[in-house]
Amino acid sequence: MKLQLFLLCFLSVFINWHCQSKHTTLGKEYARKFLTDVQQGKGSLLSQVIPIVRDKETAIAIAEAVLFKIYGKDEITKQKPYEVHQIENYWVLFGTLPEDTMGGVFEIAIDAQDGRIVGLTHGK
Repeated sequence: MKLQLFLLCFLSVFINWHCQSKHTTLGKEYARKFLTDVQQGKGSLLSQVIPIVRDKETAIAIAEAVLFKIYGKDEITKQKPYEVHQIENYWVLFGTLPEDTMGGVFEIAIDAQDGRIVGLTHGK
């Protein structure tokens, strides 16, 4: 019985160890070199060819990631449904409030080409 229990434990540990996927990492020095190359304009920049933020869902995900950190998730989700407009190469999003509600909403503009936040405010 003890041997069976031992073998069962050994087998589970072995299977768990074996199933864990091994990933290679490039490291911080490589990250530093990559960033330096990007800052110097070396290499290919995909966002110069294809806009990074191509749809409403991605624009909302970027906006929420930023807005939740600044104003809190509860404050921002109260402003759903969001008003979302694609104007030229930008996504412009506003929060909304029920007509009988006093208060301000967020306003955020995102560059569709590279995902940068180019404007951000919140009314009172």
